[in-house]
Amino acid sequence: MFAVAALMAIGTFIEQGEAPDFYIQKYSENSPILGFFTWKWIFALGFDHMFSSPVFLATLTLLAASLMACTSTTQIPIVKVAKRWSFLQSAKSIRKQEYSDTLPRASIKDLGLILMGNGYEVFLKGPSLYAFKGMAGRFAPIGVHLALLLIMVGGTLSATGSFRGSVTVPQGLNFVIGDVLGPIGFLSTPSESFNTEVHVDRFYMDYYDSGEVSQFHSDLSLYDLNGKEIMKKTIKVNDPLRYGGITIYQTDWSLSALQVMKDDEGPFNLALAPLKTNGDKRLYGTFLPVENSGSTNLKGISMLARDMQSIVLYDQEGKFAGVRRPNSNLPIEIDGVKIVVLEAIGSTGLELKTDPGVPIVYAGFGALMLTTCISFLSHSQIWAFQDGTAVVVGGRTNRSKGEFPDDMNFLLDQVPELIDSSASNQSEIIGG
Repeated sequence: MFAVAALMAIGTFIEQGEAPDFYIQKYSENSPILGFFTWKWIFALGFDHMFSSPVFLATLTLLAASLMACTSTTQIPIVKVAKRWSFLQSAKSIRKQEYSDTLPRASIKDLGLILMGNGYEVFLKGPSLYAFKGMAGRFAPIGVHLALLLIMVGGTLSATGSFRGSVTVPQGLNFVIGDVLGPIGFLSTPSESFNTEVHVDRFYMDYYDSGEVSQFHSDLSLYDLNGKEIMKKTIKVNDPLRYGGITIYQTDWSLSALQVMKDDEGPFNLALAPLKTNGDKRLYGTFLPVENSGSTNLKGISMLARDMQSIVLYDQEGKFAGVRRPNSNLPIEIDGVKIVVLEAIGSTGLELKTDPGVPIVYAGFGALMLTTCISFLSHSQIWAFQDGTAVVVGGRTNRSKGEFPDDMNFLLDQVPELIDSSASNQSEIIGG
């Protein structure tokens, strides 16, 4: 487990899934890790894809073999022993238990009834009694090991059998899922769902009162090979679309084009290009020529947009000319040209993935939480022996050892005391 944790830490430190040139430049001979670990080691050990590398998978296999060996050689025999009706045939052997006491005048049958009323399974054989409860606590460690194995199987399947991909699609266009997804590991196998076509019907955004983008949405339609619509859904951040084992997430956005009218002609779609800014703000720009395209000194009107709410326009000299909101149909005249901004066309940034190991991992973690809680249940055992009129009682537990004596004292206090018949008859004669 330490080796698996160490490899996972290395996989977090070293970037995963980058192009070879990235590792050659960052981990070159001039800047090795720990003085010797360069890109050659990363490629040789497969640490650029740690979680599907032979080293990591081999370590997981060893851990799985260790868990199975522990289950078969330790946990299962313990459960088998715990399930046996283990009677102790002498008071001496009972007094050797972790807890022991003697009831001077009591019946072992009365003790058995008290134990049954407190949730114990009770067995009598002649003068001997055996009782237990909390057997689930003995089975729980086996469940913990099986849950860990499920998690490792699911994680390995995720690392070696998944597909991932991302795409930016302008509103109104479409793509085929199989053209976007790429295999992650050697077990990655495409399904029929890869032939599904995704159409971006609409992309739009919500804004805070300050004007900042708060959420972005994509109306998606899925079509099969025959062009039949399969499903529709509006996705947003943290609300993906799921179909045929494929999940489509809303992860990003951009602006792709401005649709404008020029002197009542058009509409024209002007492609928007992202512009570099000093901060983290987005800025997109486009250019509308106003002179003959064959001119060597081409001039035009510049348009800038940060989002889909407003467009800033500049004249041929680069001076501010005004601001227009898309869909307002309000014209603006710049250098003798009348312009109407009809629409800002957005592009949706989508991330697609298939992960066949997710259900197995979720099931493993669910079982791990349940069996871990169950494993804290105490498995308690009680033995008793009828020695004449006395009952010798002993017991032990695997957990809550500090509370067990108090629980035993509480149970034994409930056992009724037997009355001596000869003493009772004598008191009746004296009284008469």
